[in-house]
Amino acid sequence: MAKEIKQDPKQPKLDMARIPNHIAIIMDGNGRWAQARHLPRVAGHQQGMDTVKKVTIAASDLGVKILSLYAFSTENWKRPASEVSFLMNLPIRFFNSFVPDLVKNNVKVTVMGDISRLPKKTQQAVYDAMKDTEDCNGMILNFALNYGGRDEIVRATRKLAEQVQAGDLQPKQINEKMVDSHLMSAQLAPYTDPDLLIRTSGEERLSNFMLWQVAYSEFVFMKEHWPDFNGELLKKAIVEFQQRHRRFGGLKNK
Repeated sequence: MAKEIKQDPKQPKLDMARIPNHIAIIMDGNGRWAQARHLPRVAGHQQGMDTVKKVTIAASDLGVKILSLYAFSTENWKRPASEVSFLMNLPIRFFNSFVPDLVKNNVKVTVMGDISRLPKKTQQAVYDAMKDTEDCNGMILNFALNYGGRDEIVRATRKLAEQVQAGDLQPKQINEKMVDSHLMSAQLAPYTDPDLLIRTSGEERLSNFMLWQVAYSEFVFMKEHWPDFNGELLKKAIVEFQQRHRRFGGLKNK
């Protein structure tokens, strides 16, 4: 059950009966936040980790069912080795300090992406977090780690092609539901598709994130850098979402 939420009477009212089931966030702007303060980029990532903790609890309190966070993309390996090394250590530090709070708040951790390419210690931290929270049945905190939307679709297509080759599947049997079930997000059913996608830092692009799943998501782009994001800004994005009219290709809401 969602906790009672204090609301600013001067702001549009948040409708607690229409909280999006699945919110996905592209956490952008850590480096620019640090640069504006004449700090190294890794300082922005460190602050961004603390923001993840605050926003996770805020989303859980609001009654969000799934919070998907774009933590490390398949393209992020192109960054300087020192920055990549720091980013690979963040999950270890994050889970070591935050898993007790996740359990306390009944939050379950899941991960989508090619975890096998991550350093062994990072992999272990991820698997330990999933194991430690597996009995939680509240909100799902879903991290996209070494994840790319195109890579996800290629992998799903390959699995389907292998089934066809083995004679277990006819090409004409392949439909959207079947493709959906072969994507990395299948573990999030029945809320595989985000209702709301938020991107911070003013950029307005998907950057290869959940390309299939966001086909009918509402997008909210916010100017604040991720380290400055918080529960109030999350509520602001949800209020904007609630003012939209989702038609899913039809003429009116059903």
